[in-house]
Formats: sequence, structure tokens, C-alpha cells
Amino acid sequence: MKLFVGTVLTLALLTASRTPPSWQPGTSKPNIIYILADDLGYGDVGFTGQTKIKTPNIDAMAREGVIMTQHYSGAPVCGPSRSCLLTGKHTGHTRVRGNPGWSSSGQPVVLLPEDVTVAEELKRAGYRTGVFGKWGMDESGTTGQANAQGFDEFFGYKGHGEAHHYYPKHLWRNHEKIEYPTNVPEETKGQYSHDLVANEALNFIKTAIGQKKPFFAYVAFTTPHYELTVPADSKKPYENLGWEKRPMKKAHYYNDEEGNVTYAGMVSRMDGDIGRINKLLKDMGVDRNTLVIFTSDNGPEYDTGFFNSNGPFRGKKRDVYEGGIHEPFAAKWPGTIPAGTKSNHPSAFWDFLPTACAVAGIKPSTADLDGISYLNALRGKQQQPHPYLYWEFNEGPNGPKQAIRQGDWKLVKFFEKPAELYNLAKDPGEETNAAAQNGPKVTELQGIMATARSNDPNYELVKLKEK
Repeated sequence: MKLFVGTVLTLALLTASRTPPSWQPGTSKPNIIYILADDLGYGDVGFTGQTKIKTPNIDAMAREGVIMTQHYSGAPVCGPSRSCLLTGKHTGHTRVRGNPGWSSSGQPVVLLPEDVTVAEELKRAGYRTGVFGKWGMDESGTTGQANAQGFDEFFGYKGHGEAHHYYPKHLWRNHEKIEYPTNVPEETKGQYSHDLVANEALNFIKTAIGQKKPFFAYVAFTTPHYELTVPADSKKPYENLGWEKRPMKKAHYYNDEEGNVTYAGMVSRMDGDIGRINKLLKDMGVDRNTLVIFTSDNGPEYDTGFFNSNGPFRGKKRDVYEGGIHEPFAAKWPGTIPAGTKSNHPSAFWDFLPTACAVAGIKPSTADLDGISYLNALRGKQQQPHPYLYWEFNEGPNGPKQAIRQGDWKLVKFFEKPAELYNLAKDPGEETNAAAQNGPKVTELQGIMATARSNDPNYELVKLKEK
């Protein structure tokens, strides 16, 4: 343990001694685009092995930049995962640690004025900031609203439940409700919200480039989250391929009749819009001054094996096994990120805030972050490692789940059950519990887990009542 800590400190000093290489005084600060899919599994894109769903634009990003093979979401569901992304803190410290209603009181928890988001940090550096798509942090219309958390522009779904439908009666532009009177959610007719979000994001990027001002665009697509529906033109490439059918029913989600073709079409439609974003950057001559990141907020929910959405991993959405939190990640920044490279540095959503600060050439304004900038890993340089990564999740009748990763070891703890231990280098699928053979490591990681979180009356480690 002493050797490990010494290594961390040495690398920290080496990292701190380097001037952030991304920009120099007198030059334009780099733009940052963060593209987030919703419920997309590790195995749902071509660069991680998907063969049925076509994702040529996402795969091009991977070829033109770096793939981070050990990247993790903030949580196995969307709300707390996004809170980690925005605040630079893991689920033991971030404000929102569960989806709406899954708190000790049963009441929604929202970001507060004292929570410093990545958008607020970048505004200090002169950035224009915008979020488009699923915000999911505003359940009360107060301090959690996007414009109250550092974003100059917001368009999309402000709350969690709103984002369950792709033909909504309304969306939000900042504080204004935008009505879509011709939309019929139950019949999935009208204007498809994904298209509206993509167009708003493109307009924001184009305008910011024209103003010659650095910008941060957080593009939080809802695809391919339930409900499963997509316009017919996105289904055509997958029809008549002899795929097995998966009939879907309309209930809370107004799903299309056939699931597999619809799911593939949703992913490919998103891929097409990612292509539009990258083409715009090239056409306007700013691609070499723009960092573009693509990943997903948590593991897959829809797939039952046909698409192999969780890739080689165990579990899916709502699991703290790898399938619930291990995400696809590709980033490109021509001239700064070497093309066609890979990094096996373990990183997570809470690293994005300090990374964005490093790109902008500023230091985070808060010292109590869990995140560490992964800018060096993106550039193929020596990277400061984490002493550990931590997750907690408490949704459903079985009580809280916790997980911690240190190096190749991962400890998984279910409420009132013995801890499980896995060596991810030897057993990435978490098939063999090695706890019995590695008692000292279990004890060490349990000790770290006990101190990894702060007590929060909203998120006690107890069984919650079923919603």
C-alpha cells in the first residue's frame, strides 16, 4: 500500500509540474463538445464490437482519436450519473445520488446554488455554454434548473419523466415551455424530439463559432432510452434482414411494434447526428480546436442478448457490475489527440470537470473533487491514476449496492451480504468471486469503501420503500 501511495504522489507531482498543453495565451481556447447517449451499452457501437447496428460516425471518431477502454459512468442510472458528470464528484459525494423519488424521504433531490458545475467553471474561462436534450436535474423548477447551474442556453427535457416520450406535447427553451400542439405522444406522431434537440445543438455550435467565442456544448441525447420509437426512414436499413422479432407493447412507454429494428434505428439516427456535428466543425474550420467526447450514461436496458449490448460484461442498467457502469468512450481532437490510439487508464464521469478545466487552462474552483483530469490519457501521455473509484446505488426492494475499484481489483457489496471480489484483468466478466482466496484485499477495500462516502440524510444506506 505504501508503494502504491508513493507512486500516486510521484505521478501527481509530475502531472502538476506540466503546463496544460491544450492552449497558449494569445490563441483561441479549445471548444468542448460532450455527447452523451442514454442507456447505450458498451457493446452497442462498432468500435467495441457491435456487428448488427451500424455506427459509422461514432466509429470514425474512434479511428480519428482515442478509445478509453476503462471508462465508467457515474452510476448505473441516469440521474446520479449526470450529477457526477456535472459536479466532478462520485456518488458518495455528489448532490443527486439517485433518480427522482429514490431518496430516503421519497422526495426529489436537486442541485443547489453551492454545487459548482462544469458549466460554471467554463464560464469563468470565457466559454459560452449550452445543454441540449435530457437535463434531468430539474424536478422542482428552482435551483436545479439548467440556467441556474451555469448554462447560457438550454433546450430539451428539464425533468426525468418528461424524457420518456419522443413526441412530447412540450419541451423547454431555458425557462420557456415550447408547445407542440400537433404532437400525439400516444400515437408517436408529430415532431421527433431527438431531431429537434440535434438541430438546436447544431445551431448553438454554429452561432458560437460565428461569434469567435469558445463554447461548451453538452449534447445529452435521449436515444436509445425507452420508449422505443423512431421515424420509418431510420428503420429501413434494418428491415428485411431476417432478424428475430421482438414484439413490443404500448403502456407507460408508447413503443413501436417491433423492438429490434427500432432499437437499431434509434442508435443509427443518433450516429447520423453525431456525424452532422463533426462535419459542421470541419466545414467551419474549427475541428482542430475542438475536443469532442462520446460516451453513455449507464449500461443497457433493452437488449436481452440479440445485440450483445453489454459486450463482455456482466449485468446491465441498475447493476454495479461492469455491464451497468462500464461505458464506450471515444474522443477526438485532431492535432492534439493522436489518431487511432487506445488508453487503458481507468476513468469515470467525475473526471470530466477537472478535464474540462485543464482544457480551458484553469484550475477547478473547488478542492473537494473526486475527479482527476484525464487530459494526459487522451493525449497518450503519463497519467495520474486514481487511488480508487467508487459507486453506490439504492433503487428497488433489495437495499443499497456499492462497488469500489482499485487497480485491477473490484469489490462489490450488496446490502447485508458478504462482499464479492473480482480481478478485472483476469476476469473482466466478473464470473469468479475471488473473495475467499484474497481476504486481506477484501478487508482493505472494505475499509476504503467505509470512508469513500459522506453521510447524507437524503441517501442513507438502508432499504427504501418500493415506489
